[in-house]
Amino acid sequence: MAARAALRQTARLASSGALLQVLFRAAAFGLNALTLRRLSGELLGVVGVRVPLGAFWSVSLGFVWLHFLEVPDPSVVPHYGAAVVAFGLSAVVELLGEPFWVLAQAHLFVRLKVIAESLSVVSKCVLTAILVILYPQWGLYIFSLAQLLYTSVLVLCYVVYFAKFLGSPEATKKSFPIPSMKALLPNVMEDKTFLNWKEARLTWSFFKQSFLKQILTEGERYVMTFLNVINFGDQGVYDTVTNLGSLVARFIFLPIEESFYVFFAQVLERGKNVKDQKQDDVAMAADVLELLLKLVLLIGLTIAVFGYAFSQLALDIYGGSMLSSGTGPDLLRCYSLYVLLLAVNGVTECFTFASMCKEEVDRYNFVMLALSFLFLCSSYFLTRWHGSVGFILANCFNMGIRIAHSIHYIYGYFKESSYRPLTGLLPSPLLLLAYGLSGGITVYSEAFFCCDKGWTARLIHVSIGALCFAATTITMFCTESKLVHFVRSQFLSQYMKKGT
Repeated sequence: MAARAALRQTARLASSGALLQVLFRAAAFGLNALTLRRLSGELLGVVGVRVPLGAFWSVSLGFVWLHFLEVPDPSVVPHYGAAVVAFGLSAVVELLGEPFWVLAQAHLFVRLKVIAESLSVVSKCVLTAILVILYPQWGLYIFSLAQLLYTSVLVLCYVVYFAKFLGSPEATKKSFPIPSMKALLPNVMEDKTFLNWKEARLTWSFFKQSFLKQILTEGERYVMTFLNVINFGDQGVYDTVTNLGSLVARFIFLPIEESFYVFFAQVLERGKNVKDQKQDDVAMAADVLELLLKLVLLIGLTIAVFGYAFSQLALDIYGGSMLSSGTGPDLLRCYSLYVLLLAVNGVTECFTFASMCKEEVDRYNFVMLALSFLFLCSSYFLTRWHGSVGFILANCFNMGIRIAHSIHYIYGYFKESSYRPLTGLLPSPLLLLAYGLSGGITVYSEAFFCCDKGWTARLIHVSIGALCFAATTITMFCTESKLVHFVRSQFLSQYMKKGT
């Protein structure tokens, strides 16, 4: 129980950092959208005001977490107060790197982002593992120090790269709009207005949208934190399972969503209908959107089908009976379905947000406000009805509505053209049959061979799953040749170029 409580308190602290971060990163998405075609020093300099604002919100939210929310028993979870301060400080440190994050995102520095995030995550994991093994009595100190190391390494990677890049011959050759590091600092231009109100209003729209999106994405964590609808032990299991299940979303779907958001925003002109766009650009965007939808749909289907039958085995290997004996397997099975919806929603929304004008963004903010209210209510009542599984069911309901809204927008966007990118959501019948057979076979395999019949039975279950996966993959290659060519040309060729 102490281990579960420690896991839950770490997640609670992470949610406080996420709430602080979204207050400021939300505007970064707006700035990013504004600067895809025109990036200027004074606009990025505005990002500097986030640090004092971040410090203010860090202190305010830290006070709430320490004095208004339930504080755990120090004998079970020690060092809670210091951990709150450390997580708030790490959020402020991460805000220091926001100007560089916006630059990297807007100018497609994908390799920099991958390296920076990989180094920071690896550093965090290595430090956590070392401290847990050597000093387990430190409790939340371990996770607090690991979080501070993560944000410090992340910011340091961006700062070091741009310190070398800005002003270099390579930057001059590319006509990079930022001449030096000094241009990223806040400054007042005497020959220009202090604030561009048109851009400020659009940034505010993105801020509201991203704040509501944060509630829709992680609202269940705030329901758990403020309402305590399930006990600390179940909350710890829930957070562990969802963090494990979200690995695919973090490492596969999120990079795809962010990269192609930039692609669509550059190819299409925001606020113009299809007829007023360059037809070559529209054709390219429609073709990429169709294949992208099919790609994430098939990845999501693979996770949903095979994740259902291997959830209990995965949790048993990962955390033993503490995770695999209770609600853990049901949570991960439901989360496998949620990953499928998450995959489709990420691509549909990235196109929607990249092509919407300010008025459409404002209208969608009202939709998201209603969705946020429905999601929080459904999270509360479904949890009362079905325990922690209710949170994932509420997430599935919320994601389904968001997908429906984005599909409606995409259909209307391309209605006056001959392009139908939504056909990417329709895999071939033969492939669907292969998924259905694989799912049925692996479910029966789990019932007969997993997970209390020894390692031999487990290996048989894994072998059956591997054969089903191979058969499904072969069927995919035979029926989705256009998608295979797209993956080879857009993804594999880039890695081959990097390796040469």
